[in-house]
Amino acid sequence: MTRAPEIENKREYAKLLADMLPHVIHTEAENERYTATLEALLANPGRTREESRMVELLTLLIENFEEKNYAIPRAAPRDLVRHLMESNGLRQLDLIDVFGAESTVSEVLSGKRDLAKSHIEKLSLRFNVSPDVFFEHRPKAAATFRK
Repeated sequence: MTRAPEIENKREYAKLLADMLPHVIHTEAENERYTATLEALLANPGRTREESRMVELLTLLIENFEEKNYAIPRAAPRDLVRHLMESNGLRQLDLIDVFGAESTVSEVLSGKRDLAKSHIEKLSLRFNVSPDVFFEHRPKAAATFRK
């Protein structure tokens, strides 16, 4: 991880903060304003260290907003297998070497059966993808706070 440059001029940084008043982004309008400011800062080849720190802060705030509002949900493992089959022009018969039998392929694709560890290993090798993409990821439970 690259280390951000140290702030040399606290007054300049304080002025940048006062002008921008950065905070967690909640609306599309705020996101657009922060993005425009970030783009203007990035377009300046002679950025000061303080402006570079503002770039870092705005980037984090924008990424946080966009991750919450535009995140693409992960595909279910069976949907991913279907997609890989379709994009590679494969039929169920073509995956017998992975699943052992056409009926097993059918059961996995219909959701009647989950992928086994051996299936995941063979699929990841065959399609050159990380085994992680075949695991069902459940959303994290909301954190509860105690008073």
